[in-house]
Amino acid sequence: MQDAGHSAHIPVLIDPILQHLAPIRGIWLDGTLGAGGYARALLDAGADRVIGVDQDPLALELAQDWGADYGDRLRLVQGNFAQLDAHAGGLIDGVVLDLGVSSMQLDQAARGFSFAKDGPLDMRMSQTGSSARDLVNQASEEMLADILFHYGEERAARRIARAITRTRADAPIETTLQLASLISGCLPRPKPGQSHPATRSFQALRIAVNAEFDALVAGLEAAERALRPGGKLAVVSFHSMEDRVVKRYLALRAGQGGRANRYAPETPVQASAFSLIKRSGLVADADELARNPRARSARLRMAERTEVPFSPVARDQLGLPGLALEQER
Repeated sequence: MQDAGHSAHIPVLIDPILQHLAPIRGIWLDGTLGAGGYARALLDAGADRVIGVDQDPLALELAQDWGADYGDRLRLVQGNFAQLDAHAGGLIDGVVLDLGVSSMQLDQAARGFSFAKDGPLDMRMSQTGSSARDLVNQASEEMLADILFHYGEERAARRIARAITRTRADAPIETTLQLASLISGCLPRPKPGQSHPATRSFQALRIAVNAEFDALVAGLEAAERALRPGGKLAVVSFHSMEDRVVKRYLALRAGQGGRANRYAPETPVQASAFSLIKRSGLVADADELARNPRARSARLRMAERTEVPFSPVARDQLGLPGLALEQER
């Protein structure tokens, strides 16, 4: 999800969100406020009020400036979207979630998200708790390999984990470029047009540091609890693992059943708590890709809340990465 600088504040897939979820009225919650692109678009489209939630204090600090234009129509909350129903404080009309790391975080070397800029090995979205440095220097070789494989789908996970443990035996791994160089040395030189060799590993570490799959499932459940009948949900994801979980959750809660994978048992059909607005996810068109390269890997899924009461979904039906599923147990 590394972005071109000029597109840093353009909300991905906002046009289809506004088109398919119209009319934008009542109270909406932007669970990943970031630079405020979705919140501003919702307010400009007619939302009476937007609750902007972000665990990153920097996002809320920056919102003080642009948010002044909207007065009390914008309410800012520091928190994780996993508890968005609590942050909403009652039933609401819409929820938008833009998953993953923001351009704002990538652009700041001191946050430690980018393998292209030297900075401390951090990666904490909330700026609290254990950092990527702690994980890289303290986790066992087996745990590191599992993280890289399950969360980054990195085929060289064991080779990279072995190199990390050998290197840290002499001195701790402290910076992003130090780690990126180590990972690059474990992999073939990329061909023109291929992504940086550290892309998958940095994604995996970020997911682990921020417990992103735990938050995603909890956030989908919280959205189901928070939305009034007729309320709308839009989720933008940036890699296939996230999208698979969102797709499975909405399909199950739309009463479609099915299997998490071809080896899993058939899931009993449940009463529909959501109706799908589009059966398959939407991707950016050529015009948006030209304006905003960040959209190239994005997929949008949308659903409308019904009157069926909330019901939790079994985690083993959601297509979660193996490590995330083991941690749930």
